[in-house]
Amino acid sequence: MSDRETINGVPVTEEQIATGAAEAEAGYDVAALKKRGRGRPGRGAEPSQVVALRLTSEELAELDALAASTHKTRSELIREALAAYAA
Repeated sequence: MSDRETINGVPVTEEQIATGAAEAEAGYDVAALKKRGRGRPGRGAEPSQVVALRLTSEELAELDALAASTHKTRSELIREALAAYAA
């Protein structure tokens, strides 16, 4: 085993490889794997769309400052602003 082979910067051991190989050979429970889900949690019944938005460094700094002071994410603030605008 090479010293360069790592998982998140931690060297992989022969024991980890043997354990992973035994698990793969035994087979995986596909239903359990599908239950885990992938990516971020959904916001509704349908997949969300990602929308790119260009901001100046000043606008981004203001958004980040507001997000920090209100304990919200950038996305939450933008969604709230859009909802308020549409109301």
